[in-house]
Amino acid sequence: MRKRIIWKSDMEEISIHKAQEIVDDWIMKIGKGYFSHLTNMALLTEEVGELARVIARKYGDQIAKKGDLDASLSEEMADVLWVLICLANQSGIDLTKAFEESIEKKTRRDSDRFLSRH
Repeated sequence: MRKRIIWKSDMEEISIHKAQEIVDDWIMKIGKGYFSHLTNMALLTEEVGELARVIARKYGDQIAKKGDLDASLSEEMADVLWVLICLANQSGIDLTKAFEESIEKKTRRDSDRFLSRH
């Protein structure tokens, strides 16, 4: 049997690994399984678009229409993270390991790249 769902009252600081476990638990118990990879990719694109809309209106030159700023930047970022975690989980990707490898790669590649910046 799967572990219980961890609710907000159980959370303090959540590691990437723990977030993957929480999402998987929620998807299996409440969502009754993952959407297909293709559907989740479309949902990720949709969520990134919603994040872009908030950023364009809040920090960019676009003027917000009524209701455009109802969604918060943090809410949209969390939605992007949720779907990204879904894709990682259903693809068998350990995001902690992938993130560590990404930092190592960027450090090797870019260690001297930004020396001229203030």
